[in-house]
Amino acid sequence: MIGILADSHDNITNLRAAVRLFRDAGCDLVVHAGDFIAPFTARELAALGCPVKAVFGNCDGEKAGLAAALEPFGLIHQAPLVFEHGGRRILVTHLNRPAEEFAAKHTYDVVIFGHTHKPDVRRDGKTLLINPGETGGWVTGRCTVAFYDPAADEVNLVTVS
Repeated sequence: MIGILADSHDNITNLRAAVRLFRDAGCDLVVHAGDFIAPFTARELAALGCPVKAVFGNCDGEKAGLAAALEPFGLIHQAPLVFEHGGRRILVTHLNRPAEEFAAKHTYDVVIFGHTHKPDVRRDGKTLLINPGETGGWVTGRCTVAFYDPAADEVNLVTVS
């Protein structure tokens, strides 16, 4: 099971709640689709007990600090980040416009993105697009994350309380 979040924007309370949810669900990987903001936020993901893969968002200015914070248990890259997990070819980006362009190429099973702060799960041909919404909750007032099961190729969006 892959836990997916984005746009945490330094909201430690919501991020800690999401971490508990992912940990309790037994996620074997967590993906963050950008906009941590500060390294102290990224350090919270150490409590997951599983690897983290992440991309920088448009508001992530302290890139070296974020990379150092994630290094003991994960990695963060400039988008796009491409990897395979559970037999699926996955691409992670932050901005929604490139996500749709990557999906149109039909070379990825899953494209994960953030930026819009709105949950969005849909198919573009064979490609599953996943935006978990915002973990920070600053824009919509809701903290949302997603779970992706690569074996079943299914997504579950969850509001974190």
